Amino acid sequence: MADHPHALLVRKGYDAFVHGDMDTLRSLMSSDATHHVPGSHPLSGDFKGQDAIIDMYGRLFTQTNGTLRVELRTILVDGRGHAVTLHHVTAERDGKSIDEPGGIVFRILGDKITDLDECVEDIDRANEFWS
Repeated sequence: MADHPHALLVRKGYDAFVHGDMDTLRSLMSSDATHHVPGSHPLSGDFKGQDAIIDMYGRLFTQTNGTLRVELRTILVDGRGHAVTLHHVTAERDGKSIDEPGGIVFRILGDKITDLDECVEDIDRANEFWS
């Protein structure tokens, strides 16, 4: 069975992210998209607009000296503008490491991602790693 268009869109976004292709990522998001990152660390919060989101992604790679790896595990869609992913994240930063599952709830309007709600397995661990 063929992938749903929303699954294809999200898969293309993950592929662009892991390859550092920020131009493609930008093309997949609405201009006013928002990425919500849980926690209370310097990279948590609401990043509104393509520029803010792309800047935050760049900071993820910079602060981990390029060690950040995200492996997409599954995509679930509802056919009504929502997609949910499960992925696995590994990274090293300032002598610390992280190795855990996570996910994102995507909202899609037409052929653009409008909202990304990130979820982590352990908010305290994420706060400690990114602080």
